[in-house]
Amino acid sequence: MHTIARTPTTEMEVTSIRLERELKDQLKELSGNQGYQALIRDILWNYVQQKSGEWKPRFSRADIRASIDATSQQQERCVLTGQLIQAQEPMLLGLTKTGDMVPLSVESLAG
Repeated sequence: MHTIARTPTTEMEVTSIRLERELKDQLKELSGNQGYQALIRDILWNYVQQKSGEWKPRFSRADIRASIDATSQQQERCVLTGQLIQAQEPMLLGLTKTGDMVPLSVESLAG
C-alpha cells in the first residue's frame, strides 16, 4: 500500500481510538516500516475517497507484475481506473511489485 502524502503529523489533530490488541498487533505487522498509524490513515483516506466519489488511483500499470482471471464476490473498485466491479462480474486480480493482490477491471490492462 502506498502512503499518501498528507499533512505533516505536527499539523494533525490528535485523536484517540480504542482498538482490540489483536487488531493493533495485526496492523503493526502489516504496516512494516510505514508504521501502523500511517497505515490507519491510508485505510481511512481510501475509504473516504471510495465513499465520496473522490477516488484517485493508487497504482499504475507499471506497478502490476502479473494478473489472473477472477470473479468478484462483492463490489470492488479497480485500482487503476476507479471503475466499479459488481459482485459476480469477471475481473482480474493483479499482483503488485510489493506483493499485494489488487482488484482490476478486465479492461484496465487492455491496450
